[in-house]
Order: sequence, then C-alpha cells, then structure tokens
Amino acid sequence: MQVTKETIIGDILDADFEVAPFFLEIGMHCLGCPASRGESIEEACAVHGTDPDALVEKLNIYFASK
Repeated sequence: MQVTKETIIGDILDADFEVAPFFLEIGMHCLGCPASRGESIEEACAVHGTDPDALVEKLNIYFASK
C-alpha cells in the first residue's frame, strides 16, 4: 500500500490494523469513530495539530517493509 496525505484513514486500517499505534501515539485516539475513519491523513492531522508528512513517511516505511 502507498499512503499519501489524501489517503483515507479507514482504508489504511482496513489494509493493516497493525498501524493503529502510529495514529494513537500522535493523539488520534478516535480510530473506532466512523467520522475519523472517513478522514484523510491530512484532515486528521490538521485537527490534531500534527505533521501529516511525518505520519505518511512512517506509514510508507512500514508498508514497504512488509
């Protein structure tokens, strides 16, 4: 899977739920909420005041290693 800032969080979690801790460690504790699953990485990071590029990079490194 290739992740971008426009990738929907629910799609990422459906691909591999093992990445949930990446979201939790930056304060995104609402992963089970239907609204959060429909947000893009960029939208969610804006709400939580975090860097979307850093999260995208971390996710892509994880998926490339699989």
